[in-house]
Amino acid sequence: MKTLTIDAPEKTLIKSSTLVSLFVICFLATAFGGAISTLMSVYLPVVVKDLKVTNDPVELNFISGYINSLFIFGWAIGGFLWGLISDKIGRKPALLLAIGSYGIFTILTGLMPSWVGIIACRFMSGFGVGGVLVVSVTMLSEIWPEKSRAVFIGIISIGFPIGIFSAGLINNLVASWRQGFFIGIIPLILAVAGYWLLIESELWLQHRSKKADILDSSNQLFSVSNRKALITGSVIFGTMLVGLWAIFSWMPTWIQSLMTTDAREERGLSMMFLGMGGLTGGFLSGWLVNLMGLRKSLITCFAVCAVASFVLFKTNSSFSSIIYVEIAVLALFFGGSQGILSIYIPLLFPTGVRASATGVCFNIGRIFTAAVVFFVGALVTALGGYSNSLLVFSSVFLIGLCAVVFIKDIQPVDPANNL
Repeated sequence: MKTLTIDAPEKTLIKSSTLVSLFVICFLATAFGGAISTLMSVYLPVVVKDLKVTNDPVELNFISGYINSLFIFGWAIGGFLWGLISDKIGRKPALLLAIGSYGIFTILTGLMPSWVGIIACRFMSGFGVGGVLVVSVTMLSEIWPEKSRAVFIGIISIGFPIGIFSAGLINNLVASWRQGFFIGIIPLILAVAGYWLLIESELWLQHRSKKADILDSSNQLFSVSNRKALITGSVIFGTMLVGLWAIFSWMPTWIQSLMTTDAREERGLSMMFLGMGGLTGGFLSGWLVNLMGLRKSLITCFAVCAVASFVLFKTNSSFSSIIYVEIAVLALFFGGSQGILSIYIPLLFPTGVRASATGVCFNIGRIFTAAVVFFVGALVTALGGYSNSLLVFSSVFLIGLCAVVFIKDIQPVDPANNL
């Protein structure tokens, strides 16, 4: 059996089959998390009709927004708490429990007879998905060999958007929304398989064996030694997240505002270019890191996103085909930033608080994102149109750029030398 060596104080041989299992389980868990995150949105008209909730479009929009907001809120809380759980009980059990939890509550969603039960299950599904996104990248950053670590974590980052695409496919293949939510069986199978196929992070095991180090300030989440990295990581990840979701959520509406006729085809193509650009950027992000280094890669992504969003929203007063190119460029570096940040953030922290700190950095911005997506629409009238409103929120890329450029003393470390 071919083996690979992970860089660690004590060299540990890891079977290539074990690494393959880790990658496949993390990728599929992330992809199904993406599918489950949007599954209720695609089935919503059928669900409303089946439960005989309302025929009022305004009330329907309110219910939809309420369910989606609670899912995101559960996602954020899950990101925080599963990080703490992972640092306490280990990477492997935390990951498997998070996968299993969102699988169970996805199945239960399809069995609920009322909106109250569906809302509760969606919150808990989000809770599990948030944990998977944090613990999976933490585990990969500690187990995967350094030479190819950036490439494979970058590839993992495209799992979520692939899952979002798959939600539409599930909707087309399975007419019954209740049967559609039985897709949660697959994450349950992944969790059970992972019990036999995955190994625990050797770095986490070594950390836990050093009892005296647990009381060290570096292993306390909000200690002075970790505080600056927490703030920096939260700002960097949060600004990109806010900009991404503001643009993603309002792109079709902005496209329509540029045209006097129905822009159904243009709206659809713009979202396709946005999605494909993001997937390509995420897939290539690891190679970009290996070519330029983490810090220069992040600077490039933030700078291009800032310039591209300015060009997109400030120079287009009517629709033309060049908009597709501009969207693709913006999305390419959107996607690249997500892969790079998935690599960068966990490496800012010592093993004892790595998952907890990563959960904080990944999810602080998510709390603000829901408000931002709302205020883009609220500011349209005040700012004279969607272009100006989106341009204002795109300025967050400059905040992230400044954080990366000017805070030079926060540097990623090799997990193997930072127990």
